[in-house]
Amino acid sequence: MKILVTGGAGFIGSHVVDGFIDGGHEVVVVDDLSTGFENNINQKAKFYKVNICDENKIDEIFKKEKPDVINHHAAQMDVRRSIKEPVFDANVNILGSLVLLQNCLKNNIKKFIYANSAGASYGEPEYLPIDEKHPVNAISEYGISKHTVEHYLYLHNNNYGLKYVSLRYPNVFGTRQEPDNEAGVVSIFASRMLKGKQPIIFGDGKQTRDFVFVSDIVNANLLALKNFTNRSYNTGSGKGTSVEEVFQTIRKKLNSDIKAMHSEERVGEISKCYFSYDKINNDFGWKPKISFEDGVTIILDYWKKRLK
Repeated sequence: MKILVTGGAGFIGSHVVDGFIDGGHEVVVVDDLSTGFENNINQKAKFYKVNICDENKIDEIFKKEKPDVINHHAAQMDVRRSIKEPVFDANVNILGSLVLLQNCLKNNIKKFIYANSAGASYGEPEYLPIDEKHPVNAISEYGISKHTVEHYLYLHNNNYGLKYVSLRYPNVFGTRQEPDNEAGVVSIFASRMLKGKQPIIFGDGKQTRDFVFVSDIVNANLLALKNFTNRSYNTGSGKGTSVEEVFQTIRKKLNSDIKAMHSEERVGEISKCYFSYDKINNDFGWKPKISFEDGVTIILDYWKKRLK
């Protein structure tokens, strides 16, 4: 099977590319390297340095490569930037996705896997854990733009027969997550503390997030290849971990006496969230396998080698 992966040079996308290639698939990567890195890309993948909003170049790639499946990870992913530059955010996340969907229609491509954001889409929870029936009340432009694409997927399924799966990601963490351009608190804290620097906690640190290791997210994408159900799924752990707990876990594993600095809470971020994975477990048999603590150990080993 030939799979076109957008954002395949990024943190999550590059791991997904590796998973597809390990599974025996042919992979084409489209990434403009605005936040991704070419050295993340599997050498067995074919690479095009192209922005998904470039209609002419995307059209050429689709015609030339004729992929069987689109796996869409490319995105403007910064909540703060979406608030400051909502037009840019919508242009990449909504219009860029439409460029891909229009090319699916023109080239008779019938399978689409979409990487959505669970935390940003739902907004402040009315109950926990959040399941897929929870109201979608995003409180950031990023959350709105990411969720909007699901409506277009439904339309393309209903009107044109496109089969899809939307995976709603929690806070994914893992290797290749760059602290300078990724919103990954685990990597940010780990890299800073290994350098002897204080991490910055925005707000009181009691805000909770649902952390899932990147290898579990890869498995969800692999399962989606076999299960085009035309549905959306949370890929959470069902557990909430506070930012303070993240700091204390890393601090303990490093046997460090570093103290965190506190700064003002950031606009557009929710106070607590974690997600039920019952639906994807029932339909795909998926559940996370790497615990938060084990994931932190992997991250610390990775950064120790990087910083040598």
